[in-house]
Amino acid sequence: MTHTGATPVRPTHRSVLALALPMTLANVTTPMLGFVGAAVIGRLGDAALLGAVALGAVIFDAIFWSFGALRMATAGLTAQAVGARDDAEVDRILARALAAGALIGLALILLQWPIAKAAFAVSGASDAVIAGLSTYFHIRIFSAPFALASYGVLGSVLGRGRSDLGLLLQVAINLINVGLTLTLVLGFDAGLTGAALATLCAEAAGLGIGLIVLARLGSRPFRMPLRDLSDAAAMRRTLSVNVDVILRTLALITGIVLFSALGARQGDVVLAANSVLWNLFLIGGFFLDGFATAAETLCGQAVGARDAVAFRTASSLSVRWCLGFGIGVSLLSLAGGRGFIDFVTTSGPVRETARAYLLLAALAPLAAAAPFAYDGIYIGATWTRAMRNLMLFALAAYCAVLGLVQALGLGNTGLWLAFVTFLGARGLGQGIAYPGLARRTFRHPVPAPAQPAI
Repeated sequence: MTHTGATPVRPTHRSVLALALPMTLANVTTPMLGFVGAAVIGRLGDAALLGAVALGAVIFDAIFWSFGALRMATAGLTAQAVGARDDAEVDRILARALAAGALIGLALILLQWPIAKAAFAVSGASDAVIAGLSTYFHIRIFSAPFALASYGVLGSVLGRGRSDLGLLLQVAINLINVGLTLTLVLGFDAGLTGAALATLCAEAAGLGIGLIVLARLGSRPFRMPLRDLSDAAAMRRTLSVNVDVILRTLALITGIVLFSALGARQGDVVLAANSVLWNLFLIGGFFLDGFATAAETLCGQAVGARDAVAFRTASSLSVRWCLGFGIGVSLLSLAGGRGFIDFVTTSGPVRETARAYLLLAALAPLAAAAPFAYDGIYIGATWTRAMRNLMLFALAAYCAVLGLVQALGLGNTGLWLAFVTFLGARGLGQGIAYPGLARRTFRHPVPAPAQPAI
């Protein structure tokens, strides 16, 4: 079989940075799919329109991230196959991911009306916001098969340790999105329809580019025999990993949706202000996700190679680098947050409200540093059941704090405090569970990485 460009990477400071920095750059561009639409619509000065596109971005993040297991499981399983030097398995994993992504995407299109009804009801937004949101939703939903199949493509290149190609794919998608959004919304005055169409076209183009890139690496997923794809043991393992990650992601999305819905109930201005700050957090969070990606690759390949020393080293390096960047991102958010707010929206009330909660929003990347790093470690090692259970623990802590701050009447301040608690609880639980999971994986004690201050 043609070599698929899959070569194990040794965990060093240099290799962590070589894997993390391209994906850091790629991930910084990822919020552009929602942020560009918000920024362009925000220039029109209508809080209801900005709220509609912001809620639309949150809804599609929720829908697509619910199936983010396709990327994460593909990356973890691919990395282990690379560590075991099994090129045929690399292509089998990719073929399963592409088929699953396309089928799930088609199902979402067929179910778009009940999904929309449920999402709009949960949002708690005003009639003016819902009217715009309906237009945006029923166009962008057709991007689902492309977006979800692309998760398989991205997971495959990341599991091989080719984060440079991940950067290429994300930049291509977002450049297309930026160009089309500016053209359709500002050039042709297409409003929310233009913003949704731009994102749909960008997702479709991204999948096409990704398949071409994989073909250049020697991957031939469409030539895999059906009997190889339907192997019972492999299917059970793939299904188990994906279900665990889907449930974990649904719990995470539940927390995000609660945040958005409770903000929406405080009025259109608070909703719009929170959407601006949410985009600021996403940009910071995707910096951190570059190191989670490095951990997925290095830890997964170490597990596949049965190399406990490499696994321990990769885990430690990932946590330390992620924590350092978390501190830096929080400081940058504080220093540049006011300018960011003014750039995104021209609305005076939205600017004033967003500035009032900037400090709390800037703390979120620091609280997110540990869970990002450990997510990468757990995915690479396919400790997905533990990751699921720990996410449910964090969600329970989040809901308890939400109930408390609501009872105390802390409003949007309490909402941000609860969200920061949600992030911190995740990292704390993962750090405590790490040593025991590592011992069971390699059947001898593996020291835990340096524990972050949460």
